Amino acid sequence: MIRIVIIFILSATVGSFAQTHSQPNAAEIKLHLKKLNFLGTVLYVAAHPDDENTRAIAYLSNERLATTGYLSMTRGDGGQNLIGPEIRDQLGLIRTQELLAARRIDGGHQFFTRANDFGYSKSATETFKIWNKQEILSDIVRIIRKFQPDIILTRFPPDARAGHGHHTASAVLAQEAFDLTNDPSAFPEQISEVGLWQVKGLYTNTGRWWNTDINQNTSGIVVMDVGVYNPLLGTSYSEMAAVSRTQHKSQGFGSSGSRGEALEFFEYVKGYHAKSNILENVNTTWSRVEGGDKVEPIVKKLIAEYTEDNPAASIPDLLKARKEIIALKDGIWKTRKLKEVNVLIEDCLGLYLEAKADNYYIAPGEKVGSSFELVNRSGLPLKVRRISASTLEYDSVLDNTLVNNKPLELKTAKILNPNTPYSNPYWLKEPHSLGLFTVKDKSLIGKPENDPAIVFQFQLELNGEMLSLSVPLIYKWTDPVKGELWRPVEVVPPLSLNLSESVVVFNDASPKAVSVLAKSNADHKLSGEITLDLPKGWRSEPAHHAFELANRGDEKSITFNVFPSNEETTSTLKANAIISNQTFDQSMQIIAYDHFPIQTLLPPAEAKLVRINLKKEGALIGYIEGAGDQIPAALRNMGYQVLEMKNDEVTPENLAKLDAVVLGVRALNTNERIKYFMPDLLDYVKKGGTLVVQYNTNSSLEIDKDKFSPYPLTLSRDRVTDEESDVKILKPEHVALSAPNKITAKDFEGWVQERGLYFPNKWDPKFEALIATNDPGEDLTAGSLLVAKYGEGNYVYTGLSFFRELPEGVPGAYKLFANLVSLSKTKKPTNQKNKSIK
Repeated sequence: MIRIVIIFILSATVGSFAQTHSQPNAAEIKLHLKKLNFLGTVLYVAAHPDDENTRAIAYLSNERLATTGYLSMTRGDGGQNLIGPEIRDQLGLIRTQELLAARRIDGGHQFFTRANDFGYSKSATETFKIWNKQEILSDIVRIIRKFQPDIILTRFPPDARAGHGHHTASAVLAQEAFDLTNDPSAFPEQISEVGLWQVKGLYTNTGRWWNTDINQNTSGIVVMDVGVYNPLLGTSYSEMAAVSRTQHKSQGFGSSGSRGEALEFFEYVKGYHAKSNILENVNTTWSRVEGGDKVEPIVKKLIAEYTEDNPAASIPDLLKARKEIIALKDGIWKTRKLKEVNVLIEDCLGLYLEAKADNYYIAPGEKVGSSFELVNRSGLPLKVRRISASTLEYDSVLDNTLVNNKPLELKTAKILNPNTPYSNPYWLKEPHSLGLFTVKDKSLIGKPENDPAIVFQFQLELNGEMLSLSVPLIYKWTDPVKGELWRPVEVVPPLSLNLSESVVVFNDASPKAVSVLAKSNADHKLSGEITLDLPKGWRSEPAHHAFELANRGDEKSITFNVFPSNEETTSTLKANAIISNQTFDQSMQIIAYDHFPIQTLLPPAEAKLVRINLKKEGALIGYIEGAGDQIPAALRNMGYQVLEMKNDEVTPENLAKLDAVVLGVRALNTNERIKYFMPDLLDYVKKGGTLVVQYNTNSSLEIDKDKFSPYPLTLSRDRVTDEESDVKILKPEHVALSAPNKITAKDFEGWVQERGLYFPNKWDPKFEALIATNDPGEDLTAGSLLVAKYGEGNYVYTGLSFFRELPEGVPGAYKLFANLVSLSKTKKPTNQKNKSIK
């Protein structure tokens, strides 16, 4: 079921709908009662998903009982993905959900700024320029003013020791925000909404990688043992943190639990300098709130008299505490503690409330069938007085008594308000810049995800007290293997248009077929015309195509022949459907993994068009998957057949049929069978084949470091992050740079996010370095593209970020990659010498 949320309070910062509610056991309820008696708040600040110290968050939230949050500057959009091909905006959505999954385990709240993770940055200066420092600083000030932390902890120091420009920037911004949140002249437009706030202290959670000598005796350091064992939960916080951290699956952060002492060190930065406890100068009792003296004795009595085998016996006193909390002046602690006491009442009742839809996609103006299940699993009298939903214009007055363990089941069918907005993630609704998401509604800043699309309000009466509970509408089904599953109900366009390719490469002036898949999300017939918006000089046949879809879920694939211009260019194709003078132009992308709810994106229905005079040799390419990339689609775009090989298909017999083999990104890190078939791959090269090995990290290799290359090759962490950095062609006449496509520095224009990463820094003389590049202020590095003859064939190792450039339709990346996979079939141009440029 779904966690019900009391509507007397503001919405929780943890996404309330992206979680199922497992009824807490009696010990967990007791821990929540203890938390009701603690009034202290801590905010942990870092740069990315997976930067947070899950041990510290788990300890602070569950042992110290503090309201604990994690503020991540970014959603991790610029990272790599170890579980699938999604990158950039899609990866950011995955990592957002992984953070929410982590917080549901360790008990923290989750926040974000509008900063877009544009990839690895070597300095805070670059980071601030791309993010727009003042915009992100305003976000942090807003979030602090709203969350009102007593203490801020940063993961990183505000200098180069942090190891990443985003890391450094997160610490710098936290320190600057500390001085601004109580200043009425700082971002004054926020104050009417969130007020002012002064944090009492700021500390850096000092890491051993930049301070190897730190220990519990270091002067001025506050030490916290976050490895203690919680007998109510039956786990240590190190074990809990391992489960939390393991949710960062796209980053390969599966963790093992540990037991015993685990010390964390906190270095004083600003505000009050604690000696032994970061909260020692914070009043964490009810006396910090005017009128709290009436609440505290009730809560103490609740804790003392709590009976594990009858939690419902606590409800009369919980109702008394609730009444006193409601009487408090408005403020953060009234809001926070009212939510906690309401959830405790829910849990002590063993209350189950569910609102279930007949479809998971609903278009505005469509009928929504909903069924309700209500179960009171206590002996206390509980009456249902009303169920309503504003977006459905549904309001039903009831007089039903929920008898102990007797389900009440109801149904309704109502029309969804035609003006209901679509459920696209709020930070992706508008086009965004390289460093900053566009969020027009400032009140959304900080929120991890959208609110539920459709919410029912349940009004219940208990001992004369009215409870109003908020229940999001969900869709449920039973999988024959996984059992009962659920997903959020989302509001989507009545028609979605998905193009067959995200990038279409035209090697010459010949037309190509482009398919548009039209899908109905409406219960009534849809009919109209689909057209393609094309750049000047392009055309399609037919110019428009009629379609008709009779029922919800019906699909129709419509094919256009697209004729390119004669000139080389990169542009965009857009698909549109006209239905009764309304235009629909959004696609639907689904992200589905087992560790978080299914996510739906609604980006524009468009594709990149790349018109280049691309030449290639060979016909059949083998691809062996690594961490996941879209290289097979790019190869097919070039005109190749691609054999996506399973491990047991990598045999000498199959390899002999191929013109080249490409290893997916990080294949040496992720494919545990690689060491067994690498000898066959090298033998394939020796006999005349071409092997292209894309980037790998220099740690956690699944193969000995001297076994994946025919000659010695040492991987490093060298990278060039400036996608506009100059590229020096070292060997312009080398066949990989001269045939079948001539590669020049111009072919490195328009690259995105970076040049490449994890370049080798040492290699055998038999390797030829073909290009060199560098970030500003650094020496040239020549390890991004290495080619060696081995026997009759060619071994290529490249850290160039083809996995980013090809899905973005970068023309020069297509030309260069075509040259690499053509090596075994390309004859070196005549009358050319392989000269080096010094």
